[in-house]
Amino acid sequence: MEAAHMVFSGIGLGAIGFGLAAIGGGIGVGLAGHGAMGAVARQPELYSRIFTLFIMSAAMSEALALLGFVLAFISMAV
Repeated sequence: MEAAHMVFSGIGLGAIGFGLAAIGGGIGVGLAGHGAMGAVARQPELYSRIFTLFIMSAAMSEALALLGFVLAFISMAV
C-alpha cells in the first residue's frame, strides 16, 4: 500500500510541476510580447531588430518551461 501511495504522489507532483512550468512559460512569453509591442509602437523603424530580440526572449522562456516539463517527468520516475 505504501508503494502505491508513493507512485501517486510522484504523479501528482509531476503534474503540478508541469502545470507551473507551463504557466511560467506563458507569462514569460506574454511579458516579452508586451514589451515588444510597446517598443514597436514607440520606434516602428526598429521592427526587425525588436522582433529578433522578442523571438530570442520567447525561446529562452519556453526553454525554461521545457526544463520544468523534463523535471516533472524526473520527479514522477523517482
